[in-house]
Amino acid sequence: MTALSALHLPAVAQTAEPSYDIVIRNGRVLDGSGNPWILADVAIKDGKFIKVGRVVGQGKREIDARGKYVSPGWIDMLDASGNVLMRNPVADSKLMMGVTTGIGGEGGTPVTAEKLSEYLTGLEKNGISMNFGTYYGATQARVAVIGQDARDPSPEELSKMKSLVETAMKAGALGISTALIYPPASYSKTDQLIELAKVAGQYGGVYSSHVRGEGKELIESINEAITIGEKGGLPVEIYHLKAAYQPGWGTLMGQAGETIEKARARGLDVAADMYLYTAGGTSLSAVIPAWASEGGNEKLFERLKDPATRTRLKNEIKTESPGWWNIVEASGGWDKVIVVSIANAENKRFENKSVAQIAKEWNKDPADAAFDLVLESGNRSGALYFLMSESDIETAIKFPWVSFGSDASASPQVIDPNTVGNGHPRGYGNFPRVIAEYVRKKKIISLPEAIRKMTSWPATRLRIASRGLIKEGMWADAVIFDYDKIQDNSTYEYPFRPPSGIEQVLVNGQVVIENGKHTGAKPGMVIYGQGRQTP
Repeated sequence: MTALSALHLPAVAQTAEPSYDIVIRNGRVLDGSGNPWILADVAIKDGKFIKVGRVVGQGKREIDARGKYVSPGWIDMLDASGNVLMRNPVADSKLMMGVTTGIGGEGGTPVTAEKLSEYLTGLEKNGISMNFGTYYGATQARVAVIGQDARDPSPEELSKMKSLVETAMKAGALGISTALIYPPASYSKTDQLIELAKVAGQYGGVYSSHVRGEGKELIESINEAITIGEKGGLPVEIYHLKAAYQPGWGTLMGQAGETIEKARARGLDVAADMYLYTAGGTSLSAVIPAWASEGGNEKLFERLKDPATRTRLKNEIKTESPGWWNIVEASGGWDKVIVVSIANAENKRFENKSVAQIAKEWNKDPADAAFDLVLESGNRSGALYFLMSESDIETAIKFPWVSFGSDASASPQVIDPNTVGNGHPRGYGNFPRVIAEYVRKKKIISLPEAIRKMTSWPATRLRIASRGLIKEGMWADAVIFDYDKIQDNSTYEYPFRPPSGIEQVLVNGQVVIENGKHTGAKPGMVIYGQGRQTP
């Protein structure tokens, strides 16, 4: 071949039929493994990465990523979109944040174990924009068999619960989850959870847990989760790792890390995920000792209306209640508990005020004010609890086995960014915040390490095949972002402000976010667990 004919090769390629669906040109490619970036083109065809390097052939679509970073799609290890995806399959708010795969199920699945297979295949049939997998809730099995009672299951009942876990695992659940600070989950004993974990482990599942206490009892609670995993024969994931106890700030998180490191050193597969904010967010009823919820909401309301029971509950908040994590104590008092959503219109004026402020306006004891808000809203009030320290977040983010989870659902619809309160900023900002705050601003971790924690590590952790890396043959989930401009814009006051600096998001080779807007494409897939058995 002559030099002259060789010079004409690119021109010939440009006039030929496109070789690829999409070619991302001249980007700083972070492959997701923790390697430094390389300057490369990325070719995509039939939903997968086909070539990384110098791509001569053209794509049906060409994306110029010059000066931008190209990373694998980001994996949300604590998504809560299971219900929303049935109503809003495009999941705009998650994709705008760069999340291409959501792992749901902290509170269980939206349907029963028997209907889980139908639910998952239904998502695929109807179409979703992000990839989605889910755990099955151990508490779902408990409630299905013995309801809201605090008693132990009989051997026959425990056998039925195990059967439900097996059904869920065969349907494609990734494992089982617990949220042990909340009743009726808090009524479960360790040995009962081990029995359920054994079933999930037989099908290649993971045990993921919002542990029994995240305050002064954190180490004990982590050890319980480790015991369940060790005796159940399956990996353990600690949900939203935090040291939620003011007197323990600066020491407790380090101890938590050492506890997990020691377990890993003796061969136990233990890891954790986290969000990057000093406030947690959950129901206001979390301030009420767990025993008061036995029997469900109606029984709770009866107890809150009884003066003698109220007196007992208030005393236990000041002292302790066996089997209950005192979230008021962990927050440092009622002034650190901010009510952000109230279902009944009469009390809407109290949104974004602390329980201490509300109590002062009502001229009531703070506990009474909280109880009344729960009662009058039908237990549909949410709160922010300022539990954590920034230094502990900086400690935890450096643990190599930590990944990230938003602990939030996709919004049912895109919310006006000027809306005040009624949410937590993690739902719109957690993943861009990793880069903007902890890589670019504070330099706590490097950019390749941050990307690894959002991509290949969670994919490896959950045994998700063919995702988490920009590599030939892998599914083409990708985020193209401007390092200098990427920013989480959501705040506690304005939690629905979308991030900036994310140019495009691709899921399975299709562009789903273009300059901050959803394209309408629904190329997402269901992420099934290893135990799935198809008919």
